[in-house]
Amino acid sequence: MNKVFCTNHPLVEHKLGLLRDQGTKPFQFRMLIDEISTFLLFEATKDLNLKEIQIQTPVSNAKVKKLNEKIMICPILRAALGMLESVFRLIPDASVGFLGFARNEETLKADFYFEKIPQDAAKRVAIVIDPMFATGGTAIEACKFLKSKGVKKIKFISILVTPKGIENFRKVHKDIEIYVAAIDENLNEKGYIVPGLGDAGDRVFNTLG
Repeated sequence: MNKVFCTNHPLVEHKLGLLRDQGTKPFQFRMLIDEISTFLLFEATKDLNLKEIQIQTPVSNAKVKKLNEKIMICPILRAALGMLESVFRLIPDASVGFLGFARNEETLKADFYFEKIPQDAAKRVAIVIDPMFATGGTAIEACKFLKSKGVKKIKFISILVTPKGIENFRKVHKDIEIYVAAIDENLNEKGYIVPGLGDAGDRVFNTLG
């Protein structure tokens, strides 16, 4: 069964409180998304494979460690674009595979409308990023698509999830680890996470009007 890793780091707890606040301005919201994503990415990448190489320091030869895996970051459009900068700071040579889903307001399901992934995706570790994990529908379909392209190792990073979303995801993807900042109580009748933080995409891109 897939594992859910929920951080309880004091700095993440503090930043998450600011992120939830409806009074937080868009530029602050984007900064907080970026910072929390950095913490979660540290956790999600702690088991990546390394190889030993020889280098020359200013003083002598040294054996050091180097990543021995190719990484593909898969942001789910559009809200996850606010998480992407943190990835490039930590893994600047990561490839990006874009996955586009639109929320259907009538069915509350995710409609898949776009994909652009590297040609060698099957040889990469895929780290899917999306700030919200409500019913789990989008996450399930995103990971199904990656598996259909031959991707073997997938991890999922999300800032907020719900117990129902995790339950739904586990039914389909028992092999995928989830890294989150908080597990919220439930969903309201419109399918939004409670207490949540509103629509992450609207708050990242300041499209609330």
